[in-house]
Amino acid sequence: MPYPPGMASPLEILGSVFGYDRFIGLQQPVIDTVMAGGDCLVLMPTGGGKSLCYQIPAMLRPGVGVCVSPLIALMQDQVQGLTQMGVRAACLNSSLDPREAWDVERRAESGQLDLLYVAPERLMRPGFLDFLARCRPCLFAIDEAHCVSQWGHDFRPEYTQLAVLKERFPDVPRLALTATADEPTQRDIVAHLRLENARVFASGFDRPNIRYTVAPKKNPQRMLKRFIDENHPGDAGIVYRLSRKKVEQTAEFLNKNGIPALPYHAGLPQSVRYANQERFMREEGMVMVATVAFGMGVDKPNVRFVCHLEPPKSLEAYHQETGRAGRDGLPASAWMCFGLQDVAILRSMIDNGEADAARKRVEHSKLNALFGFLETATCRRQALLAYFGEHIAPCGNCDNCLNPAETWDGTVAAQKALSNIYRTGQRFGAGYLAQVLTGSRSDRVLRFGHDAVSTFGIGAELDENGWKSVYRQLVAAGLISVDLENFNALTLNERSWPVLKSQQKVPLRKDPVVPRATKSKSRKVSAAQADVLTTPERQALFERLRDHRLALSQEQSVPPYAIFPDRTLLELVRYRPRTLAEFGCMSGVGALKLDRFGPTFLESLAEHEIEHGRPDDLEPIPDDRLDQRDRKQETEAKKELPGTARQSLELFRELGSIDAVAENRGLKPSSVWGHLIEAVRLGELEPNDVLHLPAPEFDNVRNTILAFRNKGVVSLTPAFETLDKQYHYDLLRLVRAGMMRG
Repeated sequence: MPYPPGMASPLEILGSVFGYDRFIGLQQPVIDTVMAGGDCLVLMPTGGGKSLCYQIPAMLRPGVGVCVSPLIALMQDQVQGLTQMGVRAACLNSSLDPREAWDVERRAESGQLDLLYVAPERLMRPGFLDFLARCRPCLFAIDEAHCVSQWGHDFRPEYTQLAVLKERFPDVPRLALTATADEPTQRDIVAHLRLENARVFASGFDRPNIRYTVAPKKNPQRMLKRFIDENHPGDAGIVYRLSRKKVEQTAEFLNKNGIPALPYHAGLPQSVRYANQERFMREEGMVMVATVAFGMGVDKPNVRFVCHLEPPKSLEAYHQETGRAGRDGLPASAWMCFGLQDVAILRSMIDNGEADAARKRVEHSKLNALFGFLETATCRRQALLAYFGEHIAPCGNCDNCLNPAETWDGTVAAQKALSNIYRTGQRFGAGYLAQVLTGSRSDRVLRFGHDAVSTFGIGAELDENGWKSVYRQLVAAGLISVDLENFNALTLNERSWPVLKSQQKVPLRKDPVVPRATKSKSRKVSAAQADVLTTPERQALFERLRDHRLALSQEQSVPPYAIFPDRTLLELVRYRPRTLAEFGCMSGVGALKLDRFGPTFLESLAEHEIEHGRPDDLEPIPDDRLDQRDRKQETEAKKELPGTARQSLELFRELGSIDAVAENRGLKPSSVWGHLIEAVRLGELEPNDVLHLPAPEFDNVRNTILAFRNKGVVSLTPAFETLDKQYHYDLLRLVRAGMMRG
């Protein structure tokens, strides 16, 4: 859509602020719809760029954009990342003390914020909607919108009250955004949030960069260690366990085996949970072992793997949890192991729960879909996406596509397995039943006299592990039950009899054979880095850049990815820029980050080149990026002060007061500040022509900003606090604008 003359376009903001040269998927039409004042329901996979769909319009539309977010962690991550790029963002939540909250509210009311993040609970407090009305909201973004559905896996009752936004602010566009919503959940979102007239933008739920793998469980902690060692050495990841005790045990196991890990569950003190989450976000290569209490809102882009040592309760939960891997678009893994007992426990949790019969039927249906995914012999991505109503060709990036599973007609084997349960009295688990079928004369079999039953030894075609696999698949298919109160004894149920009577066929799959681990002395790299870090020299440079990034992030008290994501570092290794102009062609490098961090990273690259030389086989920077850089430079050279800003500048020269200009033009003072900041940046005005500060005072402000700038600190908050909060943010931005033009 066309935008008014003098107004930056969304694409210009995408490049200058966020450092990307093009929109992906449906971002552009969503943004155009919001800019035109329309409502949207946005269904995009995690890592698909949902946040930009409201962040960019909030920066362009008059007023403040309000994002409703369910978790403090999500708000803090988003605000930290945005302020690093120079975006005026803040959050209001329970982590702020009263003075800090008052300061955020003051900035929102005075037009000094582009984005304000709030929790739904705070939004519904008495008087808060009146406060928002004074802030002139320009949009409402309802993140994690699936929380509104009682049928979803993350239902939050307070979300159902958000329909009040439509009543109170009928002309303000609203976006509901989610990465996980089946069709019933989508209908709930539309109904509860009153989005009947909203345009629906669904780019699908596929995450093609994630490789899905499922394995039968056998010593799960050792399986986990092997998986990490062979696929993700030194990477950050999340490991989900069903109980708090298992979380603690697995974190301890990983630490003892040289893999840094932290526990996270609801039983830990809040201070410990917060500290562990902060370490996970800010440190490289940390593994978080957690219950499902951890994850939603965690915005760390370089989580390279998500592992489940027990299955979750539904495919929605699985898609949501595995979606926390690979948000940066680089290769990532979703790995899970499961066993017969896991299936039984999940069924029992539903049966013994307090939900009504209708709810239990829905939960069992969701669980059956999950078990179908676990035991499928076809493409796992096909099975997962089919649940959400999408149909694709085999993906080529899951275990079944890469190593196709063998299937066989297991009807006769199933009949033998079921008959064996019956003949032994429905009192024993899978391991013992496998011994009977294979004819084992163990002490236990002989003691119970089961060497005399008709099923003894009739299963010689399979070994004990083979029969355990049969029993696991029968449990997953619901053809037999597990008595958890009787030592996991397998029992027949009403679905067993059609199989025994040859009225139903039973397809089964052979479990994959895991090759023995081989020891290698060469340093391993993760899948995300494999195509770039192909030599020890490249690996050494990547580690140097990671160390430099970590040092900068610690100075600024932000996560490393808030400086640059891994994708940017890998591009630095691939292309080795030597100038700021070349550095600006890297993915994720916007104008502010180029100015703040470009020189120091170029120094690191130069130091590495002195020590190791410059490889002969480096790839050139792609032509389209160089062309875009040249176009951007030409545009900047021709850029003139927009007409509305020029009116404010001329009136300021005449009236000498920002408040007087604002009153004369019917604008907010913050808008006039913005016009004068742009005039300073383009060299048409000197900062102190506006501020009239004594020279020593002006120099103190400038030098304070410069000191943090030289450390790579983008945010003005440290300077604001160092100067004892005497100078408001617009004044600091005006001084910084003068510094940025040289």
